[in-house]
Amino acid sequence: MSTMDGYGNGENETVARLQPRLPELRKAAAARSARRGCARDADLPGPPASGYTLLPWLLMGLGAFSNLVQGRTPNPWVGGAGLLAFNSLYITISFRAFVKEKRESRSTLVILAAMAAITYGLSIRYGGTWLFFFPLLSLACGAVLRDRQLGLVIMVLASSAGAISGMKSGAVWNNVTIAYGTFLSGMVTAAVLSLSQTVRELRDTRQELARTAVEKERLRFSRDLHDLLGHTLSVIVVKSEAARRLAPRDLDAALSQVADIESVGRQALTEIREAVTGYREGSLSTELDRARSALTAADVEPVVRQSGPPLAKQTEALLGWVVREAVTNVVRHSGASHCEIVVDGAPERVRLKITDDGRGAAPGPATAPRTGGTGLKGLTERLASAGGSLRAGPGPRGGFQVTAELPVDPLDAELEAELEREARG
Repeated sequence: MSTMDGYGNGENETVARLQPRLPELRKAAAARSARRGCARDADLPGPPASGYTLLPWLLMGLGAFSNLVQGRTPNPWVGGAGLLAFNSLYITISFRAFVKEKRESRSTLVILAAMAAITYGLSIRYGGTWLFFFPLLSLACGAVLRDRQLGLVIMVLASSAGAISGMKSGAVWNNVTIAYGTFLSGMVTAAVLSLSQTVRELRDTRQELARTAVEKERLRFSRDLHDLLGHTLSVIVVKSEAARRLAPRDLDAALSQVADIESVGRQALTEIREAVTGYREGSLSTELDRARSALTAADVEPVVRQSGPPLAKQTEALLGWVVREAVTNVVRHSGASHCEIVVDGAPERVRLKITDDGRGAAPGPATAPRTGGTGLKGLTERLASAGGSLRAGPGPRGGFQVTAELPVDPLDAELEAELEREARG
């Protein structure tokens, strides 16, 4: 028996057609996401979009620049070259700090080391307003490092700024001010950037979770719709054929089949509404009754046996879907004359076997039992997520066999039964 149907063939053809274009489609989706991200950055909180946010702090170097212009700095060419070099390196660091790959590269650490050498050299040589390079260096370290080493680096910079200030001026208050400013600029910058990066990551995670939830809901709906319509339309076709055969010789029997078609159609409408809202819970006993009716209308002799303790609703729902899909395939593809459905409940696991004596799987090399068709593939994933399994392949005496197993928790079934009794009472 082939388990492929019209729905499965259509989806497989679509996947095969789109497979060569998957890299191109992924790139286009990434580009769209980037464009949407740029449009949202102006409205949503997060880290600054670029290093321009750190550039205004260069105004702290205006004092040193003023000394150069006013000629109060010895060897102005050395001071001017140092000021230009420091500002250039600071601007480079500002833009590297917001690109993770560049921020964590070794060249960025080399730039920080060069800034530190310039800062120490100019501060020791000139003192005064040139000491404000220490807070700028600390800010650059806070923007780049953001790890456990940051605290040690900031403490060294703050201590050095205070010591050099004391050596050049001897004013205790100035020493404390420059040391505190150096410490604060680095730690606050690191804290703010780390926190805003965390906010952005959380926001991205929330968006990814929302997208995943939408995809899961779409998958649930497509599976339910496939299983519902596949089974219902198969039953309608079989009963319509039975009514057409019976009409010339037994009008009452034909009308009974037509009434069944009407009932199946109404029930399908109800089930589709429930599938759309996500509240449909299949009943195993109901599905077994429908399986008997569908198999009988298709001139397939049904044999149904059920044993074991009551099952939890989720277990019944999953097994009901397996019965529905397997019986649909028997009716549509197998050409069988006999179909046996056995539900064997045990203390720890429940097993469902559906065996027919039809044409069986397509001929080919002997392989392990496989699961084919969109419906059975979806059911395999559902059962696997519930800790169960589903196998489909040739039966032991020919034909085709579908075997589903699920773990059983007696406490769940007893609790549900107790709740139902209380609700009825």
